[in-house]
Amino acid sequence: MTKEELMRKAIELSVENVENGGGPFGAVIAKDGQIVATGVNRVTSNCDPTAHAEVSAIRAACEKLGTFDLSGYEIYTSCEPCPMCLGAIYWAHLDKMYYGNNKTDAKNIGFDDSFIYDELELPKDRRKLPSEIVLPEEAIKAFDMWMKKEDKVEY
Repeated sequence: MTKEELMRKAIELSVENVENGGGPFGAVIAKDGQIVATGVNRVTSNCDPTAHAEVSAIRAACEKLGTFDLSGYEIYTSCEPCPMCLGAIYWAHLDKMYYGNNKTDAKNIGFDDSFIYDELELPKDRRKLPSEIVLPEEAIKAFDMWMKKEDKVEY
């Protein structure tokens, strides 16, 4: 399949998801023009705020392939990813991302992620979500163990 055909599949998934009561987002993960996995927005149907189309597609691809590393694969998504999905795309090591709608298009229909980008620019003490460090001297134990572990699988 061409990149346009793969994008059309992501768009088709987004349209079908709206028709089925879900959010207007779809994603496809492919390699060499072949679809490996797809995902749609399942936030409301799964009662899971992390069940965005891109994350759903990444989860499906990783499960199918038996790996957490999607190097060599590409993602086609009906809309420019939110910060969470963009992070997941980077963590999955996808080689390239293609998207249809942009974040302004998403904002115009009520899916505005700009507040997250704005929050990240602020000092922690000025963010809307209060945070506090608790027991760092105990929490560091797992990190120390990880650094010393000789048979760890790095990711």
